[in-house]
Amino acid sequence: MYKALKQQKWAIFWTIIILVLCNIEMPESDGKSGFFFTGFDKLAHLGFFFVLSVLLFYGKIKYQHNYGFRTLTIFKIILINAFIGGGIELLQWQVFTYRSAEWWDFGCDMLGAFMAVFSYILLHKLNFDEKNI
Repeated sequence: MYKALKQQKWAIFWTIIILVLCNIEMPESDGKSGFFFTGFDKLAHLGFFFVLSVLLFYGKIKYQHNYGFRTLTIFKIILINAFIGGGIELLQWQVFTYRSAEWWDFGCDMLGAFMAVFSYILLHKLNFDEKNI
């Protein structure tokens, strides 16, 4: 168990960064334009969870010493993303009330995760040759 967690150190580090960035109080804006532009918050959620999923895949690859994947691994990565994304929205709703909890944020979290899963499967199918391992 420790060996598997050790390989996920970058994913754990990135999760902490996500938790901090999604729950800190942001500077005031006019409420309509977002932080930098309209929709920036959604784009940030998508990017955070895309990177998290990539790091989870990276840790899994390093742990198993090959690029093969199983459907169960993909399911676990999606489940981890859903748990973290849902947890952030619950924290924003109940604890960090200066932030707004939104279903759209959770949707963008999951979209980022699915984009990473799709990318991994596509790259795996296009470029992976088991004879080269």
